Amino acid sequence: MRDFPSCFGENGVQVADSSSSNANNNKNAQNLVTCIYQSQIRGRSCLITVTWSKNLMGQGLTIGIDDASKNCLCKVEIKPWLFSKRKGSKSLEAYSCKFDIYWDLSSAKFVSGPEPYEGFYVCIVVEKQMVLLLGDMRKEAFKKTNAVPARSNSAFIAKREHVFGKKTFVTKAQFSDNGPVHDLVIDCDTITAHEPCLIIRVDGKTVMQVKRLRWKFRGNLTILVDGMQVEVLWDVYNWLYGPSLGNAVFMFKTCFSAEKFWSSSQNPPADSHTISWSFSQRFLESNKPQNLGVAMVLYAWKNE
Repeated sequence: MRDFPSCFGENGVQVADSSSSNANNNKNAQNLVTCIYQSQIRGRSCLITVTWSKNLMGQGLTIGIDDASKNCLCKVEIKPWLFSKRKGSKSLEAYSCKFDIYWDLSSAKFVSGPEPYEGFYVCIVVEKQMVLLLGDMRKEAFKKTNAVPARSNSAFIAKREHVFGKKTFVTKAQFSDNGPVHDLVIDCDTITAHEPCLIIRVDGKTVMQVKRLRWKFRGNLTILVDGMQVEVLWDVYNWLYGPSLGNAVFMFKTCFSAEKFWSSSQNPPADSHTISWSFSQRFLESNKPQNLGVAMVLYAWKNE
C-alpha cells in the first residue's frame, strides 16, 4: 500500500509513519492517538502536538511545540512508568518565554484506546495565559495554574488515530474546532461478504455507502455533517488484496471543498485520492484562523 500522507509528525507535516504500512507493527500502531492544535504565542504561529500512547507498561503522553516552519521548539514526554503519578507539571523554554505544562490524570477514565474521555486536564500556560486546555476538569485547571483565558485560544485542526476490529471500527470524531463530538463507525466485511461494501455512519446514521468495493478500493466522496461539507477519502486496498494484517486508511477533512483545494495547487494530482506530501502542507498553510477546518486520518487494522 502506498503511503497515505497526514498532517502529523514530530516536526509537523510529513508522510505517514512507517508503521502505517508495516503490518508487523500493527500491534504498536493501534495504541497511538495524535492531535494537533494551532496557536498564537507572542504573535507567532505555532503547532502544539499532543500524543496519547498505550503499551504493556501503561499509558503515556507526549507534548511537542513546533514553530510555523515545523521546527521543534520544545518537547516533554511522560513515559508510561511515570504515568502512575497521574499528575504533575513541567516548564520548558521557547520563543524567549516559559511554557508551563500541567496535567492531572488521577481520575481519568479510559475505554479501549490511550486517550482519556473524562476526569482529567492537560494544559499549557504561557505568561499566565491558558494557551491550551484539554479535558473536562476546567475549573481545577484554572485553580491549579492561576491562569486567565488567553485572548486567542488554540484551535484543534488535525488528528491521527489507529483503530482496530474485525469488520467494524468505532471512534469519536470532531469535524470543527469546538464542534460537537460524534460517534463514527466504519463497517466493512471483506472476509465473509461475497460483494464487500463500505459503510460509514455518524451518530448511527448512514452518511456514505460504497458498493462494488473490489473496483472502488480507493476514492473520495463528500458527506454533510453539522451543516458542513466533509471530504472522505479512503484506501482499502490492503483489506482486499494486501497482507492479512494490512491496514486501510481513511481521511476526513473540512475547510473547503476538494475542487477548491485541488485548484489551489498549480500541479494537482491526476486522481483525487492520490494525495501527495504537498497536500498536507497546503492544508496546514491554508488553515488560517479565519478559516479553520479539521483533518482526521484513521488507520484501520483488521484483527486476525
